[in-house]
Amino acid sequence: MTEYEILFERKPSPAKLEVLGVEGWPVWRKDVATFPWQYDRNETCYVLRGRFTVTPEGGAPLTFARGDLITFPAGLRCTWEILEPVEKHYRLD
Repeated sequence: MTEYEILFERKPSPAKLEVLGVEGWPVWRKDVATFPWQYDRNETCYVLRGRFTVTPEGGAPLTFARGDLITFPAGLRCTWEILEPVEKHYRLD
């Protein structure tokens, strides 16, 4: 079991997204690919399109898609597998 927990919410309310200011966050896009990643800061993102699986080192894979609000903790090492091209708003803390 991994010590870093990925927090997520499926289809958060428009009001919550507005309070967070998601529309003003930068946008990240990536085509189908698989790559290792490590988070040096907390990242919160909101998926606009696509589908991907994130497998934390020593943990179980989690699959995300359009409408998911996700927080990846600083220190998390994982592998990203992008299944459908992704577009997401993101904020680094």
